[in-house]
Amino acid sequence: MSDNKASLTVGGEAKDYAIMDGTVGPQVIDVRKLYANTGMFTYDPGFTSTASCESGLTYIDGDAGVLLHRGYPIGQLAEQSSFMEVCYLLLNGELPSKSELADFTNTITRHTMIHEQLTAFFRGFRRDAHPMAIMVGVVGALSAFYHDSTDINDPEQRRIASHRLIAKMPTIAAMAHKYSVGQPFVYPRNDLSYTANFLRMTFSVPAEDYIPDPVIVDAMDKIFILHADHEQNASTSTVRLAGSSGANPFACIAAGIACLWGPAHGGANEAALNMLREIGTVDRIPEYIARAKNKDDPFRLMGFGHRVYKNYDPRATVMQKTAKDVLEKLGVNDPIFDVAKELEQIALNDPYFVEKKLYPNVDFYSGVILSAIGFPTEMFTVLFALARTVGWVAQWNEMISDPAQKIGRPRQLYTGPTERDYVPVDAR
Repeated sequence: MSDNKASLTVGGEAKDYAIMDGTVGPQVIDVRKLYANTGMFTYDPGFTSTASCESGLTYIDGDAGVLLHRGYPIGQLAEQSSFMEVCYLLLNGELPSKSELADFTNTITRHTMIHEQLTAFFRGFRRDAHPMAIMVGVVGALSAFYHDSTDINDPEQRRIASHRLIAKMPTIAAMAHKYSVGQPFVYPRNDLSYTANFLRMTFSVPAEDYIPDPVIVDAMDKIFILHADHEQNASTSTVRLAGSSGANPFACIAAGIACLWGPAHGGANEAALNMLREIGTVDRIPEYIARAKNKDDPFRLMGFGHRVYKNYDPRATVMQKTAKDVLEKLGVNDPIFDVAKELEQIALNDPYFVEKKLYPNVDFYSGVILSAIGFPTEMFTVLFALARTVGWVAQWNEMISDPAQKIGRPRQLYTGPTERDYVPVDAR
């Protein structure tokens, strides 16, 4: 808490409000007593100027292009760490020792199986169901199978539920894909890494096993790390809001998945890939660049710029190199990847894009990588949910442990009719 105060004068009466300091980032005015003091609320659509909680997990400085997890720069984590290490870091606050990482990895590995009755749950969906629809339903249903980890007041049950969600999400995601393409489910194997296991469950078939390529495994691990947490975004805030009511963790994560499904949130990489397909060939790029610069044209370049980052998205730096490694390894011959590479170079050098800081973001590169690996576009948001689960779980745990946390209850500016008397239907 800062010694400084913010003064607000309403109706000629001034009241002081404490200014709170974080370890880094903007100061925050504590307005918890604003209504009691003034009879007024603040008006902040989207809560873009409102801090809804205290958190020690992730810090973003969009102007400087900084993303830290527990203080560690995202670039260092993506290049030098593993997804399991980042999961441990987000959950526990510190990087694990060698033995701690081995124990944690073993715990997650031993939880990757799902209850066999859950496999029957999948068959209740239509064959053409979107994989995200399946994810919302199946993850929410986990609470019906794991009663021993739904008591949110028991730290041990919270820990078990956290491990189960992180471990079972790849299995559920792979099964959602298999069901949507009409292939049999592939069960997890304990001798594979978290990411390699997911790739095998997704692409293996009974007639031919899938041997994960180290380059592809490394690329997917990086994608998972880069999507693990991103501060108080829409889906994370949804998880916290659901959790504030005391809902069980499986229901809270299902709520987060539902929010992530929205095209304004989790569908950005799919939109970027669809844009590349619309452009089609390199020779059509100038036409679309001209359209993007035309304010009267509704066309927008997807995968460029970011609502939070007013500089280069730090995650995109890692994805840029990873995309090149994957395309080179797979030798993919597809015109959209040529379009992506040419469009990237134009955006990095064209004064219009440089001036407006419309740099390629993580969604631009991740869509290209996932498509090259073989994921259909409807699976892109599923992969986002898989990676983000650890962030949601860590944020949920932090919220439950915060003594200052209350049930979420946003206020409103009411603009409807004033009180009026009911008129019987015959008299209307």
